[in-house]
Amino acid sequence: EVQVVESGGGQVMAGGSLRLSCGSSGYADGEYSDYCRAWFRQAPGKEREGVASIGANGLPIYADSVKGRFTASSDSGNRTLYLEMNNMEPGDSAIYYCTANRLYCHGGSLWIRDYPFWGQGTQVTVSS
Repeated sequence: EVQVVESGGGQVMAGGSLRLSCGSSGYADGEYSDYCRAWFRQAPGKEREGVASIGANGLPIYADSVKGRFTASSDSGNRTLYLEMNNMEPGDSAIYYCTANRLYCHGGSLWIRDYPFWGQGTQVTVSS
């Protein structure tokens, strides 16, 4: 079974930066880069929302709210997904979740129902 584990959350001032990492296990050699991998976030009282995703073509897709500020990347050799967050805003405060699936995925997906494998989440807090 695929397992994913997030790290790198914390507290930062508005305008600051954080980098999240997501290690994965349970994929056979060469599989990892073919499947959808994504970052979601959930703020108190709000639904979980997609932030960024990468599929087999290697081109990230982003939620409109983070375009130009966040950058997703993937290291297939280490089976690790990253999220570089810059120029952060208080509205970015949330628990950030890494997620993945085992279905071929060409261009990434921000649809929550595409993802059966979830990490425990890491807290990100942005202070004004």
